[in-house]
Amino acid sequence: MGNLHEGHLSLIRKANALAGDGGLVLVTIFVNKTQFGPQEDFKKYPRTLSADLNLCQQLGADLVFAPEDSTIYHADHSTYVAEGCLAKRMEGASRPTHFRGVTTVVAKLLNLSQPNIAVFGAKDWQQSAVISRIVRDLNYPVRVVIAPTVREKDGLALSSRNRYLSPSERSEATVLIETLRLAKRLVRENQSPLTSATLKRKLEKHIATKRLAKLDYIDFFDPKSLEPAQRVQRGTHMALAVIFGKTRLIDNSRL
Repeated sequence: MGNLHEGHLSLIRKANALAGDGGLVLVTIFVNKTQFGPQEDFKKYPRTLSADLNLCQQLGADLVFAPEDSTIYHADHSTYVAEGCLAKRMEGASRPTHFRGVTTVVAKLLNLSQPNIAVFGAKDWQQSAVISRIVRDLNYPVRVVIAPTVREKDGLALSSRNRYLSPSERSEATVLIETLRLAKRLVRENQSPLTSATLKRKLEKHIATKRLAKLDYIDFFDPKSLEPAQRVQRGTHMALAVIFGKTRLIDNSRL
């Protein structure tokens, strides 16, 4: 959605490596209104197209597709693409219309650009799984590649929404990576699997030590199917969302 940071740039580098000398790299930039809820930040979401185009050029992207809203959505637009299983929990539960907007715009962009490979980031793990599912179920002739999350030096996952944080909120935002690391340590130290309820309580206590942090959810699941895990062990995936004021941040990791 633009406002490119190092996380996005890592996807362009990955695409360059996958395309090789004979391939082309296309970057799509579009702030997609249909994935924002009515009280979310669509109007104030950072739009920095000129700077984004310069970065794309510096990294060797061959094409940038940055359509107008009217190109993607006709005034009487009434057709959506919805994934009915993986999108229900976590982000889907907290933001009920979000994934319908994501899957619709991704389907449109894939139709318009006809890529051989599409590169997405692992920070939005559930989103990547949902996109992989619609590509499979709708028989898109494209290979989905998931690239690693890029982080600040203190471990905070890069996000365009990080700029909304006040200095005190930014200081406490490291609670997301701290919580993931704590979960990994607890799983490693216990010889038998922990129940998800037990582990969640321990992690909630840590998040509660941060005055400005409000937990949205913690979830444990199979990394491919996203099926909830009743017992947590090595190989289980974890995702969480934490709210700081009006800013909501997400992160995830394999435990």
